[in-house]
Amino acid sequence: MRSYSWRTFALEFVMLAVTVAFAFPLYVLVNLSLRDPRDTASAASLTTSPTGRNYADAWQQAGLGGAIANSALVTIASVVVIVLVSSLAAYPLARVTSAWSRAVFLLVMLGLLLPFQLALLPLYQTIRDLHLLGTPWALVLFYSGLQVPFATFLYVGFLRALPREYEEAALIDGATQFQAFRSIVFPLLRPITGTVVILNAVLVWNDFLTPLLYLSGSTQQTIPVAIFGFLGQYVSQWELVFAGLVIGSLPILFVYFAMQRHIIKGFAGGLKG
Repeated sequence: MRSYSWRTFALEFVMLAVTVAFAFPLYVLVNLSLRDPRDTASAASLTTSPTGRNYADAWQQAGLGGAIANSALVTIASVVVIVLVSSLAAYPLARVTSAWSRAVFLLVMLGLLLPFQLALLPLYQTIRDLHLLGTPWALVLFYSGLQVPFATFLYVGFLRALPREYEEAALIDGATQFQAFRSIVFPLLRPITGTVVILNAVLVWNDFLTPLLYLSGSTQQTIPVAIFGFLGQYVSQWELVFAGLVIGSLPILFVYFAMQRHIIKGFAGGLKG
């Protein structure tokens, strides 16, 4: 049995310091969300008279109920499209070893290198011509095209490390290639699918710029844009901002903790290939 040494103490001290550094912003967030607007104490000072009125006001004034519904619709629809398109595209790219497969894979990977900001104006014009401006489907289309290359990269890496024997047995039994993928391969992709789901869900849920651009002037706002309404040129209702942030963070935190065991396992499996 190893004795307690100064190295162990130093490691524990560093871990404790890192924990405090990451927990402090969360403390400030919750602390200020419970503070009375007339309280001018420092943000680090513990609120002595907490109030839950900020949460009720933020919910009513920002219309967070509708904003959460819109964010949920955009997030779920985008993630479903990303998972289906990426997994189906990755399967032949990982299993076929011909030159065209490698060329197509490199072409898909170009989507990771090109910054989407360069295409903001052309995409805006395209969405306008499709008459999708001001609707959640504009965001679904945008996020799906943006995130498919990265999700395909993860799926290809995971599939290359997955043994072929499972699907080959199904093909011998008379299943088609699609049936083998649907019934055998896709269930085995559960770890990497969990990773793809949570990474894209967090990105879509927290994005601010894209909904601000494509839903501008519409009543169908997402959570970040709805909370942004509390910030004005002359007056900013910070207590409502922090209360809204806490409310908006709870759904995605629930999804994250429900799927966290898949994240590291799936991500490591994707990189291994």
